[in-house]
Amino acid sequence: MVALLSSYLFGAQPVHLNDLYWREGDSTHQWWTLPYVPGKRYGDKRPVYLLTAKRTFSAAEEFTYNLKNLKRATIVGETTGGGAHPGGGRRVNAHFMVWVPSGRAINPYSKTNWEGTGVTPDIDVPADQALKVAHIEAMKKVLEKVTDQERQRAIKNAIETTQKELDEITKSAKPKP
Repeated sequence: MVALLSSYLFGAQPVHLNDLYWREGDSTHQWWTLPYVPGKRYGDKRPVYLLTAKRTFSAAEEFTYNLKNLKRATIVGETTGGGAHPGGGRRVNAHFMVWVPSGRAINPYSKTNWEGTGVTPDIDVPADQALKVAHIEAMKKVLEKVTDQERQRAIKNAIETTQKELDEITKSAKPKP
């Protein structure tokens, strides 16, 4: 699923996303974007903002880590949970089970993964503020390219409105003395 979703955010040329090393069989499987996707690709030119939270985990983290290392998305939110190693449960006795990793993710660019550390966002903000922050950042990028003064004014007003909404969220999140 990570490869399928990622494929929409790149062109038709395959992009190496991640590798999974499997202890059993001492083998590594490469994951690449797909040459065909149903529907239209978003492509590799438009900006992407990816929102994260502490509870973002496993495959969602791989998606985030891949896009971050490929410089394909701006990550906004909190550092993710830190689950990169595939595995499964092993029964210890009638009352206990232990989770044992059977492999590990290896990013082809960083040569590491996010196990135990999570994926650090580009813009570190609480999860409940991430959408507004990403929205403001996206509008600022659009504003840089707009030459029509009326459209510039409209975007500036939208940024101001969204900033006020963000300020309200921030203010309500602060503990009262």
